[in-house]
Amino acid sequence: QDGDFKFPLESVKKLKELMDGNRHINPRMMVPMGSYSPCQEKQLPEEFRPVCKREDAPMIFRRLSLAAEDDLCEICANAACAGCF
Repeated sequence: QDGDFKFPLESVKKLKELMDGNRHINPRMMVPMGSYSPCQEKQLPEEFRPVCKREDAPMIFRRLSLAAEDDLCEICANAACAGCF
């Protein structure tokens, strides 16, 4: 979840893979991750298209990508779960 947007965990994982894949391009041609937006990517899951219409889309995608980096099990990543730790 980011603000009013809610996305399935699997879609966020796909977003992270997409963003990580573009990070390993020639470093001289690299765009800083803070300004990168995957909106032009054909593989971007459809549920992220509404985010692309916002000016702060790169920041939203960055936060979602960071959320997918957690080493928590999927059960513990669910906000409804309690007592995982």
